[in-house]
Amino acid sequence: MLMNNNENNIEKSLYDRIYEAVMQIPYGRVATYGQIAVIAGNRNYARIVGNALHKNPAPGIIPCYRVVNAKGRLAPHFAFGGSDEQRKLLEAEGVEVKDDVVDLMKYQMR
Repeated sequence: MLMNNNENNIEKSLYDRIYEAVMQIPYGRVATYGQIAVIAGNRNYARIVGNALHKNPAPGIIPCYRVVNAKGRLAPHFAFGGSDEQRKLLEAEGVEVKDDVVDLMKYQMR
């Protein structure tokens, strides 16, 4: 189904809010998809957050690698190189990753 311009603008606006929320995650911290959904305006948007991050228009600027699931698990299909690349980027910021999981008690953005 094709979106009309109004629907396309709504999606763009939502994605922009998601990207702005992701840019709020501090260096050396992570946030969950659900946290980003809440910041973007609706706690039910977690899956939409994942879709938006997969389409990240500026991966060098929008740090989508700082977003993990509710249990701290890395994205198995990280759009920009897989979970191994996500792990490398997080570890470069001092975030410890063990078995593709980040300790949310220690590294989650508050």
